[in-house]
Amino acid sequence: MTDALPWKALSATVHAGCACEGWTLHEAGWPDEEERCHVVDVVFAVPFESPPVVQIGLTGFDLDQRDSARISVRAEEVTSFGFRAVIVTWSGTRVYGVEFQWLAIGP
Repeated sequence: MTDALPWKALSATVHAGCACEGWTLHEAGWPDEEERCHVVDVVFAVPFESPPVVQIGLTGFDLDQRDSARISVRAEEVTSFGFRAVIVTWSGTRVYGVEFQWLAIGP
């Protein structure tokens, strides 16, 4: 017999965009190389015993066609209760909306 805790997995799809409070990724007039970001706080439906491993991936986006498509999404500040999803763009790219999926696996 081991002391291993059972593993669990949680996942969801998240939509964020112009309708979200604080969204500025669609605005023009930023310096070309300045990174712009929007943070989405994700709260797990059921907390983990310790911080899980979080995988996050971009599954959809709505970008202005006048500029190159520059966008990334990453998970930061992972705790047993949730994490911060950081959506990033830079240069002249205007982002009107994104969709991402996340998967958390841990005890």
